[in-house]
Amino acid sequence: KSWMAIGETDDPNALIESFEAAAAVTKGAPVYLSADDKVSVSPGGDDAIGVAVKAVALGERCPVLRRGRVKVTANGGITRGKAVCSAGDGKVAQLVDQAVDEDGSASYTIFYNRKLGTALESATNDGDLIFINVEK
Repeated sequence: KSWMAIGETDDPNALIESFEAAAAVTKGAPVYLSADDKVSVSPGGDDAIGVAVKAVALGERCPVLRRGRVKVTANGGITRGKAVCSAGDGKVAQLVDQAVDEDGSASYTIFYNRKLGTALESATNDGDLIFINVEK
């Protein structure tokens, strides 16, 4: 569906919730809770809660797709079927598995909430447009 722009969905069952924008938000960008009930464009490395389906200014209501199929921008190679997360700059990246020390001598943090969704298509280059299924 090359005619669809980023931040658009064709999913009739998509769950879209509204939050106040704590800063200007770009359509198609992953967003995170930057304050109570307020969203900002994700800087990456956080627990993004969904994808903005409309560009809004500071203080406006921002509709956020929390579950369903949506078109986003990749920041590089992503393999279809793999988990994705926010990469910052309004893009998504393939979520990399964390190394686990099976001997128990190292400590690490498990990021249970980093996963934004699953890639429904593969991306090769930075800037490729792909569909993901947001699963928040």
